[in-house]
Amino acid sequence: MNVANAITVLRILLIPLLVIFLIENEPRFAFLVFLAAGVSDGLDGFVARVFKQKTLVGAYLDPIADKLLLNTAFVTMAALGVLPAWLAVVVVSRDVIIVAGIGVLMLLDRPLCIQPSLVSKATTCLQICLVGVFLGLQYLPPLAQLERPLVYLTAVFTLFSGLHYVTVGFRLLVSQTEPHENR
Repeated sequence: MNVANAITVLRILLIPLLVIFLIENEPRFAFLVFLAAGVSDGLDGFVARVFKQKTLVGAYLDPIADKLLLNTAFVTMAALGVLPAWLAVVVVSRDVIIVAGIGVLMLLDRPLCIQPSLVSKATTCLQICLVGVFLGLQYLPPLAQLERPLVYLTAVFTLFSGLHYVTVGFRLLVSQTEPHENR
């Protein structure tokens, strides 16, 4: 395991700690853990590029770590009444639909290149910012002005990127490309 992948695994291991701090009403520590996870997200990609440590494992593990972190944060914060529950449903549903679509395409042996779209990257960035803003509200009160607009902007981007992936998935599903033979 290289350094970049180890950083990604560390991000996954921070998730239970984030939940514990949220449940135990320790927002300062939850904020710091989420901040560390966010920094690790940028750091693992930087290390992979600069030190030529890009791997297939890392290509799959990094987005999985992001989705685990964000979905866990949204569900936990919604359950605690920190974030709107409807937004957590939108965020989690989008990811479940995308993963289910990928599974169907793989089962049908459709050619598939998993790369995040620009709108998906923007969505992930907004979701990270939203969680960070809600966790940091008591430390940076001016962030409260961003709360409502960021909720709606995140919802719109999440829905739009989900529709984008559904459209791409349907195109791949109905394409005339013959399934690959099992190797």
